[in-house]
Amino acid sequence: QRNQYFESQIRDSIIDNELLIQVHGEVIGQVNGLTHIELGDASFGSPIRITARCYPGKTGLINIDREVNMSGPNHDKGIFILQNWLSASFWQLAPLSLNASLVFEQEYNGVEGDSASCAELFALLSALAGLPIKQGIAVTGALNQFGEVMPIGGVNEKIEGYFRVCQALGLDGQQGVIIPRRNQRHLLLDQEVIAAVQAKQFHIIVIDHVLEGIEYLTGLQAGIQNHLGAYPENTVLGYAQQALANYRKTLESNQAKSHQLPLID
Repeated sequence: QRNQYFESQIRDSIIDNELLIQVHGEVIGQVNGLTHIELGDASFGSPIRITARCYPGKTGLINIDREVNMSGPNHDKGIFILQNWLSASFWQLAPLSLNASLVFEQEYNGVEGDSASCAELFALLSALAGLPIKQGIAVTGALNQFGEVMPIGGVNEKIEGYFRVCQALGLDGQQGVIIPRRNQRHLLLDQEVIAAVQAKQFHIIVIDHVLEGIEYLTGLQAGIQNHLGAYPENTVLGYAQQALANYRKTLESNQAKSHQLPLID
């Protein structure tokens, strides 16, 4: 069938390491998102690598796909929501002294929809906090300004497509998908996927809030702010907050040095 043919072509590209997808180990600033691909009457799911980089600056969040006109309005809306959530979470350091970039790697046909906003946030928090995240766990889910995870379309195709990729690359019992809890009632999966879940070779993790997802991916607590807006040490948001504070110190130090430079006629 056509959908099986197109899906197998993409899967072969992953197996041959032409399309870069990692389903083992841990990496900082990198996560597998899930796409729902429709080609005529063919419809299937496939993973896509999302990466983030962070460093001191004042530009804020740069969506590289948007900068080159390769993203649609719904995706851009998701990015703005993500940025607002980040600013609200670290309000005591506002305005943030942050330059950050997000990109869908090896995506040349454009990006639309907000179903990857959770995955993008996880990549960004990982890069900011310097914490590696599990590459075997793919992510789909939209985000609102309060961090609640919203349902998405094509959930069955996304899960099944990623399962087949993991199966081809070797199931190790650590792989699975994070999906919105609000999509749980929509699940109608292949028997092969169900059997793998029952055998604990593949996992389906449902979440209501983004912080549940980052805790699962990093193995650390997310952290809860105290009345001064500070997060506990050795938590995801605590590490991120410390990085932002260091970024601010770096910028202030560089600005002070620039003011001390002698003028040259």
